[in-house]
Amino acid sequence: MIGHDTPSNPCFARYGNAIWTNRGTMSIERIVEQALQDGYLTPAMESEVGRICDTATELSIEEYMALDRLMGALLTGEVVAVPRKQFINVMEELVLTEAIARVAEIEATSDRTLDLGDIAAYALNRLPPLYATTEEGADYQRQRAKEELQGMIAQKVSEAIARNLDHPEFFPERQALNKKSGDEVLNQVSSLLQAYAPSFEPQPTRKD
Repeated sequence: MIGHDTPSNPCFARYGNAIWTNRGTMSIERIVEQALQDGYLTPAMESEVGRICDTATELSIEEYMALDRLMGALLTGEVVAVPRKQFINVMEELVLTEAIARVAEIEATSDRTLDLGDIAAYALNRLPPLYATTEEGADYQRQRAKEELQGMIAQKVSEAIARNLDHPEFFPERQALNKKSGDEVLNQVSSLLQAYAPSFEPQPTRKD
């Protein structure tokens, strides 16, 4: 199923090799055409639509209409937004649980403020991933980690906290990631239409 594709899947490569404009980016009209043809809007396609709208000085009426068509297709189910991932890394929740407890303890007993995201990312980059696609698999990974990896998790979180305490202002100009889930795609497209085409009148979606 397309919903279970990964970046290495040929399906994603096909999107990457689609028709491109002279500006070197995929046009909104072409993205919508591809989504309507396949019935799916991938995270990469969603991100490209947002990037084009963020960087464009002004969108054309054709681009407004394409966005409206996409929103209508998402509403009717003609196009399905592919979730950003169909699996979880159980190690993420284990590291966050450990990091939150440790950070809360430090901040409650001192005037230091720690960056939880930096601490978790540092520790996760030094720990083995524990992926699961089902609740049963996730429970198995949690039990495995409790029995075999709890000490290592605590050690890496401690190292991350020590590093953060030593470098609290490391690259302060960095911008935090802003994640969007597949469930937010419809709201994103609606917001794009309102922001870039305040006077554009959406056309009723016609069912054949």
